[in-house]
Amino acid sequence: MIPRLIYSVLYLIALLFLLPFEYRKRPKEFRRRWLREKFGTFNFQLSTLNSSIIWIHAVSVGEVMAAIPLLKRLKERFPSANLIVSTITDTGQRIALEKTPYNTKVIYLPFDLVFILKRALKSIQPSLFIAMETELWPNLFREVKKQGIPVMIMNGRISDDSFKGYKKIKFFMREIIGCVDLFGMQDSVYAQRIKALGAREDKIRVLGNFKFDTKPSENIPEWTKAITHPVIIAGSTHRGEEDLIIAAFTKLKTEFPELNLIIAPRHPERFTEVEELVKSKGFEYAKRSELKAESREQRAEGQIVILDAMGELSSTYAACDIAIMGGSFITHGGQNLLEPAYWAKPVICGPHMENFPFAKEFYEKGAAIEVDESGIVFRLKELLQSPEKRDAVGNKAKELYNEKAGAVDRAIKEIEKFLN
Repeated sequence: MIPRLIYSVLYLIALLFLLPFEYRKRPKEFRRRWLREKFGTFNFQLSTLNSSIIWIHAVSVGEVMAAIPLLKRLKERFPSANLIVSTITDTGQRIALEKTPYNTKVIYLPFDLVFILKRALKSIQPSLFIAMETELWPNLFREVKKQGIPVMIMNGRISDDSFKGYKKIKFFMREIIGCVDLFGMQDSVYAQRIKALGAREDKIRVLGNFKFDTKPSENIPEWTKAITHPVIIAGSTHRGEEDLIIAAFTKLKTEFPELNLIIAPRHPERFTEVEELVKSKGFEYAKRSELKAESREQRAEGQIVILDAMGELSSTYAACDIAIMGGSFITHGGQNLLEPAYWAKPVICGPHMENFPFAKEFYEKGAAIEVDESGIVFRLKELLQSPEKRDAVGNKAKELYNEKAGAVDRAIKEIEKFLN
């Protein structure tokens, strides 16, 4: 009780200071709705007659994308159910609004304060609450549980850093974890970690990773037809990585003058920053927003394309010859290598893929390549010179992707037990 009270007081103090800033940083079209929903008021009606209400919380883009196959299967299995998806970030909102099944309600997660949560729960009255990837909210979980609503963690994972931090406040974590009825973890390592933090073994299931069930749109963006091959995509890049990748591109251009590079920054607020960087290097470049499909005047040949759009990267990988994983050459922990793997593309990762432990199995089976900064040019050159090697690595990635599928179906079986 005391730790949670301290948490609530600190949360409230932080909210009072940060609220004006958080409000102003929202896009104008989201501001009023953001403020209303963060305080637990929603402008929609739910059909509750003989219907379940399933609330899924997915903090940002990655969690939303992982939740998409689950939402689709829930809609198939429980067609009359009301589906609600909450996010914290605006980019998560946009992806959820665009990609979730028809009639899914998309909201911002209310502030984690008891008086706000009571208002939100009275309005929504969920039959089941699911948090994606170990999003642990002390007051939210407790208030949901107090109302007799089952709480589940799905696609659960605990990173190395999070585990170290949670262990330091294990006395507090035990109270939060005690509110959860079922932990659906991605693998046995994460299952052991949640158990070490206080979860009962009979509440833990190893279900696999939902991201192996995520299928990009089969509609490959038309604008990619304006790009000649070979093509390298640097996907979900972070600050500092673009310099490295552009330097490698510069060296490779001497042997492969028609080589194209697509850079997809992870965060949309960095689109202009990356454009200025490319411009400063003296390269010809185009922005995805300005490329027209199959336009002869705008054909990209031997240049850089900046993917300044959200939600297209996973399908754009289909148009590349080699993929480079952003977030893996800095201590961020990597981005999702499964997106290019789905299209049977060879993937090059840096030394920091901690957020995706399954990457080790990809390396061991020759389904992806791990390099450090000094080796990136050599590996890219090797793959550019050998279509056979590119195909071999890409096909192994696709095979491993298919082998690991099925986590969502296992999750549905667990969810049925609570809804039935």
